[in-house]
Parts: sequence; C-alpha cells; structure tokens
Amino acid sequence: MVGALQKAKLAGKIRFIGFTGHKDPAIHLHMLATAKKSGFSFDTVQMPLNVMDAHFRSFEQQVLPVAVERGIGVLGMKSMGAGDILKANVVNPVECLRYALSLPTSVVITGIDSPEVLAQNLKIAREFKPLSTEERRDLLLRTAPAAKDGAHELFKTANKYDGTAKNPKWLESAEI
Repeated sequence: MVGALQKAKLAGKIRFIGFTGHKDPAIHLHMLATAKKSGFSFDTVQMPLNVMDAHFRSFEQQVLPVAVERGIGVLGMKSMGAGDILKANVVNPVECLRYALSLPTSVVITGIDSPEVLAQNLKIAREFKPLSTEERRDLLLRTAPAAKDGAHELFKTANKYDGTAKNPKWLESAEI
C-alpha cells in the first residue's frame, strides 16, 4: 500500500520523507520500527543531539546508531536546547556546537536569534575541528552532573516546547 506522502514523492512533488520529535527516543524508535515492519524507510529523521542528551533519554545513544545503520539522513537539533543548556553554566556555545557537529549527522540546525549569534555560529563552522576522543570524554564528564535528570533539556521534561500538550484538540482529528 502506497500512502499519500509516498505518492507525492513518486510524483516528484516532494524529495524526502522524514519525521521529527524531541520528547523521548522511544517514540523515534517506535516510528522507525513501525516503518520497517511496513516495508517503508524514512529518508530523514530530526532529533535533539547535544552534550546533555548523552546523559538523559539519549537520542544519540538510542536513535542515532539506528539511523546511521539504515542510511537515514540525520538532522541534529537543539545543540544548545534553546539556550537552556547554556544556563547550566558548564558549557559554552563553541563546545555545544563542536559536540553536535562532531556527531555523524547530515546537518546540525542551530538556533539563530540575532546577527551576533549568526556571526558566532558561522565562525564556529568555519573554524570547525571535530572533538578529539579526550575532549569528548572531558566534556561528557563535566556535563554529567547537570544533565542526569534532564533539567536543562526542557523539550524532553516539560511542556514548554510541546505544542501538542498545549493544543490537545490537534489529536481529536488525528487518524491513527
């Protein structure tokens, strides 16, 4: 059975089919397993990938290997968690972006809310050097205490960024 998105792709109306989410890696894994069971493969998957994620409900540890193994394009997001990760005062923007850019992603989506942040991100990208094994280990050791309960990844632990929680009527018309 070919669904609407697959028909649109076959007709050349869309190039890629993907999904996104940031609450729990179990949801992503369920999406990927359900698709595989149905004989379907997503082209892309978008997920939070950051230095704190490695310690709590980790998309990096649970979903990223599956996507890479299946050749699914990975869009990394929330490298600074909308600034919430920086509020922990254990990492800086350069470390956050270098960490995310060092992962096997197709792209890292950075938040840009000012010309200054754009300039900062461009400078980091231009001067990018992947983290060494030692730098990665040290960064993970330094962030572990602040990251253990998801307090700085509010997109996972709170409704602050959860549009569906704020709009439950969206689910009333959903066909599942």
